[in-house]
Amino acid sequence: MMTVARTLIAAASLLIGSSALNAQEDQSGSVIPPENAEQHNVIILRALDKITARITELEIEIGKTIPFGTLEITARYCRTRPPIEPPETFGYLEINDLKRNGERDRVFDGWMVASSPALNALEHPVYDVWVINCKMVEAGASSDSEK
Repeated sequence: MMTVARTLIAAASLLIGSSALNAQEDQSGSVIPPENAEQHNVIILRALDKITARITELEIEIGKTIPFGTLEITARYCRTRPPIEPPETFGYLEINDLKRNGERDRVFDGWMVASSPALNALEHPVYDVWVINCKMVEAGASSDSEK
């Protein structure tokens, strides 16, 4: 599975030549964003329920977990490249699927790249989740998802 992801990343970077794919990989093959990217404290995701065709935009503070259907989505990290470079957003997510018996099944754990959501995607029969952007929210300020 990891070999397939690496092959897709390599092939896409050769075919597209996109600077968005210039992120590096760690020893496990996970994508890591460039060091000059700016870290933010809120990640913006778009989630699709394939059964109802409902698209929802989610804002999650880093370190927090929110539900979406049977999923629990935890945002661990979000970085965006500085404005002087080609735009790109990297998000690290952990996603668990809650089963009827109360067990949690880890269905995704890794980096998502906003410009290439298919390279490291959530593989789930009912839901799709992908990174849209990152933003800074001052401590104590309420985000739209809390209203």
